Amino acid sequence: MSTLLIRGGTLVTMNAERAIGPGDVLVRDDRIERVTAPGECAEGTYDEVLDVSGRVVIPGLIQSHVHLCQTLFRNLADDLSLLDWLKTRIWPMEAAHDEHSIRVSAELGLIELIRGGTTAILDMGTVHHTDGVFESIERSGLRAISGKCMMDRPNDVPAGLHETLKESIDSSLRLYEHWHGAAQGRIGYAFAPRFAVSCTEELLAEVGNLSAQHCIMVHSHASENKKEVEVVRHYFEGRDNIQVFAETGCMDYHLCLAHCIWLNENEIEPMVTHGVHVLHCPGANLKLGSGIARIPELLEQGVQVSLGADGAPCNNNLDAFQEMRLAALIQKPRLGPQALSAEKVFELATLGGARALGLEDHIGSIEEGKKADLAVLNLGQAHTLPGRNLYSRIVYSARSSDVTHTLVDGRVLMAEKKILTLDEEACYSKIQPALDALFERADLR
Repeated sequence: MSTLLIRGGTLVTMNAERAIGPGDVLVRDDRIERVTAPGECAEGTYDEVLDVSGRVVIPGLIQSHVHLCQTLFRNLADDLSLLDWLKTRIWPMEAAHDEHSIRVSAELGLIELIRGGTTAILDMGTVHHTDGVFESIERSGLRAISGKCMMDRPNDVPAGLHETLKESIDSSLRLYEHWHGAAQGRIGYAFAPRFAVSCTEELLAEVGNLSAQHCIMVHSHASENKKEVEVVRHYFEGRDNIQVFAETGCMDYHLCLAHCIWLNENEIEPMVTHGVHVLHCPGANLKLGSGIARIPELLEQGVQVSLGADGAPCNNNLDAFQEMRLAALIQKPRLGPQALSAEKVFELATLGGARALGLEDHIGSIEEGKKADLAVLNLGQAHTLPGRNLYSRIVYSARSSDVTHTLVDGRVLMAEKKILTLDEEACYSKIQPALDALFERADLR
């Protein structure tokens, strides 16, 4: 058993009382054992003491929708709408991935996430080479639920991404059996049908059945783009996304849907009834021109919401601080300056993410008994000073570069901005050769 004392910081706990103030955190192994007033824990009896005087300690940020397999495509698919973006750039590049390129892509994304204080993610891979993503996650120390992308509808899909229903199910179950619960429970598995456009009804029905049978969460996209909604209605005889997911049984266990911008009013009540989680990605929604999700209205009606950056080629970064700021700002022209407060947005990025991952009893706040997933911020800089409201300083002023330490399971993944679990320079040196080879395989210019 090991002990770590984090002392001298200001704690933003996100506990039931939303307590904020000076305090120390005692970590034993992977969990928070005590949260105390400053100095209550005696010195000299711990394996490690981390002095964070003058800094802010927050629950690790949780991103509920990312694509690590796409990080290598950053800045290579800009100024396109969703379906054109997929068909002309993303799908050809994903189809050209090999085991090496997908590892480079995942490691690059993981480095960025750790640097930005993200400690847990819900990730969606591509169709093949998903073991490489999981292996990179395992080495990084990050907490993650991931799954291979499932695509059995052949329309407009490169041959390298098309799979039969049986191939999709068999490979997903193999990955589930190997990776779910790996790394002492730090890694989990989710079924990941890409979206209704790329899946047959038979595949979705089998996913719904197996999800309920094995208690595996389902991670997909829905109602991101107006044209996508039209295509779903065409393929599924006039039904909208939520009706399709409901009728195929995908809402019977734990369904997480990214975007949900173009929902109709009849779709919201079933989402509340079934506890569907909306994964809000404001940066990607703006960059692809998809629209603005009605997050305040969804929250008002009882829908569960969390935040994610989506993928690097539709956002160009994986920065949770930018997503928090955008999530707050884009609602204000619609509904007024108080539409979504800084405190509420910070909740979406912590407790909201924990609920989306099904881990609300373990992460999302600084409380005794929870996992020691934490981030330390230096807010004593020009762009964050002055200010008394820490939620405002974090959401409206802070940047990912303000993160100095990132911890998962009590393990320090980054200390004083130096990543300890992955070799940054080695990763950077692999990027261009991996990308050049991928472009040659994809015959892209």
